Amino acid sequence: MLQEFREFIQKGNVMDLAVAVIIGGAFGAIVTSFVNDIITPILGLFTGGIDFSNLFVSLDGEAYATLAAAQEAGAATLNYGLFINAVINFLVIAFVIFMLVRTVNNMQKQEEEAAPPAPPEPSAEEKLLTEIRDLLAR
Repeated sequence: MLQEFREFIQKGNVMDLAVAVIIGGAFGAIVTSFVNDIITPILGLFTGGIDFSNLFVSLDGEAYATLAAAQEAGAATLNYGLFINAVINFLVIAFVIFMLVRTVNNMQKQEEEAAPPAPPEPSAEEKLLTEIRDLLAR
């Protein structure tokens, strides 16, 4: 069983997937920072200073100045502003992946167009004639 597991891990696809997951996690952190530190403040500027990370509804009916204050008080909250940030994160990641896949597909298409087509397989008649020629040559 250990040998089987080792063979499974050594396959290229598994290692590629592991690398992709690690890079994806790091990329997710970069996108989160990009959204929280760059996009959200710009959206806040255009929406009159709204801070998406502090948009919430307190379920206990009390009014709190910030989400942190509500959480410190132990109030249950619906954090729709954080949800908006998560949706923006998803859209940024989806767009980057779309652009990456599009670029790879275009590169593959160019390689296919640049590669000369394989010569056609000789017909059955040509194969038979070649065999006859080879026999006569002997």
